[in-house]
Amino acid sequence: MALLGAAALLALGGCAAGPGAAGSPIGQVPEIRPGILAGYLPRQDLPDSLVLVPPPPAPGSAAQALDDDIARRATALRGSARWQLASEDAELGFPKAAGAFSCVLGAPVNAQDTPHLYLLLRRTLADAGLATYRAKDQYQRKRPFMVNGQPTCTPQEEAKLVKDGSYPSGHNAVGWAWALVLAEVAPERATAILARGRAFGDSRLVCNVHWQSDANAGRVMGAAAVARLHADPVFRADLALARQELAAARTRGLAPERDCAVEAAAMAQWPAAAPAGQ
Repeated sequence: MALLGAAALLALGGCAAGPGAAGSPIGQVPEIRPGILAGYLPRQDLPDSLVLVPPPPAPGSAAQALDDDIARRATALRGSARWQLASEDAELGFPKAAGAFSCVLGAPVNAQDTPHLYLLLRRTLADAGLATYRAKDQYQRKRPFMVNGQPTCTPQEEAKLVKDGSYPSGHNAVGWAWALVLAEVAPERATAILARGRAFGDSRLVCNVHWQSDANAGRVMGAAAVARLHADPVFRADLALARQELAAARTRGLAPERDCAVEAAAMAQWPAAAPAGQ
């Protein structure tokens, strides 16, 4: 989420349309940074992460010991199929990021076949991701690779990540927000979609760039963002259009644009090794 610096919050004011608005105009939503579209919510309506999540675990605490243990088990997957999936899940840029949920939706997600669904994901990326930044900037928690010295699955991103606080996880906020939104687009597939959303966030643990408590707090912020989005008429209109597009794509027999069997096998590798009750 280093792509979404806190300064980008300043560009969000006034982006949401007023009551009675139609869906987002395709190709006309402004960017807050190159490749990053403005969200639906103006700055003042973003959920406040400093209020909604507690401080991160203190050094030496039982909670930090649990984070350390989970990080050891997650990084042990280095080089596996799960590590490869985690590397793919690290990508939040479009068009590549759009395919993360295509298998569980049973259809492609792209600008050609499902343009409003595609736009829905691009805009909610900003809302969910930026909702984490008040706490990120306040706590400036060090990421696992900065502490344990183990590799990440995206070494090219490390220089940016060291400047971007670990808590809460922006990737988890985005992945969980996407899962919640897509579960409304395709409610008959809600369980599979939510499982993919959790896996998308767990990939950050496997990549050694987030702690478990970062992930937990990120999901809280993703859910908070989606709850607030439901008051926005443009979001609701895009949600309805996305449902229609997905149904049409299935009627046309369009298939996901990735190997779904490989994805499912990789997802099964984590958190299968977690201790009972985790």
